[in-house]
Amino acid sequence: MALQRLCRGSGALGCRRSSGLQGQLPGKLVEALRAVVGTPNVSTALAAREQHGRDESMHRCSPPDAVVWPQDVEQVSKLAGICYSHGVPIIPFSTGTGLEGGVTAVRGGVCFNLTRMDRITALSTEDFTVAVEPGVTHKALNNYLRDTGLWFPVDPGADASLCGMAATSASGTNAVRYGTMRHNVLNLQVVLADGRVLHTAGQGRHFRKSAAGYNLTGLFVGSEGTLGLITQATLRLHGSPEATVAAVCAFPSVQAAVGCTVQALQACIPVARIEFLDDVMMAACNRFSGLSYTVSPTLFLEFHGSPSSVEEQVRQAEEIVQLNGGSDFAWAREPEARNKLWAARHNAWYAALALRPGSKGYSTDVCVPISRLPHIVGETHRDLQESGLTGPIVGHVGDGNFHCILVFDPANLAESQHVKEFATRLARRALALDGTCTGEHGIGLGKRHLMREEIGELGLTVMRQIKATLDPKNLMNPGKVL
Repeated sequence: MALQRLCRGSGALGCRRSSGLQGQLPGKLVEALRAVVGTPNVSTALAAREQHGRDESMHRCSPPDAVVWPQDVEQVSKLAGICYSHGVPIIPFSTGTGLEGGVTAVRGGVCFNLTRMDRITALSTEDFTVAVEPGVTHKALNNYLRDTGLWFPVDPGADASLCGMAATSASGTNAVRYGTMRHNVLNLQVVLADGRVLHTAGQGRHFRKSAAGYNLTGLFVGSEGTLGLITQATLRLHGSPEATVAAVCAFPSVQAAVGCTVQALQACIPVARIEFLDDVMMAACNRFSGLSYTVSPTLFLEFHGSPSSVEEQVRQAEEIVQLNGGSDFAWAREPEARNKLWAARHNAWYAALALRPGSKGYSTDVCVPISRLPHIVGETHRDLQESGLTGPIVGHVGDGNFHCILVFDPANLAESQHVKEFATRLARRALALDGTCTGEHGIGLGKRHLMREEIGELGLTVMRQIKATLDPKNLMNPGKVL
């Protein structure tokens, strides 16, 4: 477990130095890589390797032996074939915004930096679809779509790679209305371990539904690079809403705010976003983003639709808010005001870290059925208070997913141990309520010990059999998920 490694002493968050093959790739292999992409696009320099051996998580840096920058799928295929023939691990890398150590090269190998593959292709405004390469981020795609009347709503907060978002089955603030990546990926181009190129729904196809055989697209969404390298994703687009209104309202208690969320969903209000921040998180966001909201449990909401439908949604939501003791809505109708509001929400991670300068953060990621949400959030809030940990709560409560951003000093071994125990306790609390240990961040390195408890021994065995079939040498991002 990542937090167990963290507790082993000083240097845990530094880069793990060369061991085994690390830093010792055969010269012929390095030359073969250079022959495919050119010498400037291969690096074995320590600085480049260490940069690619870490993400935004607290997991210790584990650098690869080399980094390559392919320009197209043909180069990725050739590079993968070379690594496969030499038995060298392959680790995908794009923006490095993951939170579970997914890019760490725990067995060395070659890191494939895919950011230079940044084309947006096959846009069909009639079919509401587009194809993107791994270097295309969420913001870049929506900037590209700005004048089309379409947008891609899955928004994880960080400006992440869309193919990376598919690999981790990401979601974010809009999932309550528009779904997660799993609902919005129609087809994937995947380079398998041996270099073969797979189109999971058939080359060029972008249908909305199919009953043709196994769902290979769904298999690779959430696979975290352990089954293949995603080199193109065909995505479902949505019409840009005619009217958008955001609002903030404060509540007297955590239970009131979360209960209001459940009631709003039960009333079938098609809210586009509904985010919860507890009082600690609100104080942190006020301080970090220069805001002046009431410091109490709070909901951030957004409504999409025609002007008349938005007004009706707002009217219904206000009634439910008042029934739960919420304050009057503070409105954000203009784009600038809405952007400021959501920027504060998306900066919650950094706002939490700023509570203790020099600290590290660990974000839990449980998700439960909506009906269980008030219970688990209340229990977790009490657990935080009793444990004495700094852990503001923020979450996409509209789909039952929330995060405790645990802020701690990694040099304090006792505190680090408390964080580990709290995170495991929370995950098991979610599992006991028929939930999951991860709603959107993925398993990566840190949650592997919970997989058996969540899906059972047989489920784990089937996953291992799939992995062995597609990656018999265990070269694709080894050490992650399983």
